[in-house]
Amino acid sequence: MKLKIINTSGYPNPDYNGEGNSGMDIRTCIKEPVTLNSLERKLFPTGIKIEIPIGYEIQVRPRSGLALKKGITVLNTPGTIDASYQGEIGIVLVNLSKEPVTINPGDRIAQLVLSKVEISEGFEEIEFFEQTTARGEGGYGSTGIQ
Repeated sequence: MKLKIINTSGYPNPDYNGEGNSGMDIRTCIKEPVTLNSLERKLFPTGIKIEIPIGYEIQVRPRSGLALKKGITVLNTPGTIDASYQGEIGIVLVNLSKEPVTINPGDRIAQLVLSKVEISEGFEEIEFFEQTTARGEGGYGSTGIQ
């Protein structure tokens, strides 16, 4: 499937950067370097708009190299870009390291993953579930760690 794109960034379109990869690298479209201090978060513009077909979403995910080497991750991971959104894609980055990290113009800062989604027909209100599970209503941590 080919996606329709408007690219005003001056940088290449998002790219899989290798056969078999599921995430397309997307670059920041900033005019000068931006430094993220420890625990600081910022919205980075990309200059990219994508027309997403109904029944699909684009998930925004961190780049593993930035996460491991620099402590930079996408704050709302995975972020969802809905098919109804037609504005510029922005990437919210956060610095989880103890050191300042500089993001430069054109840096590859995140990955975009095109995913098919099921659209619910709504809800049917009931009194109880017909199927029960071993976990039931057990909350966070109820299944243990081993």
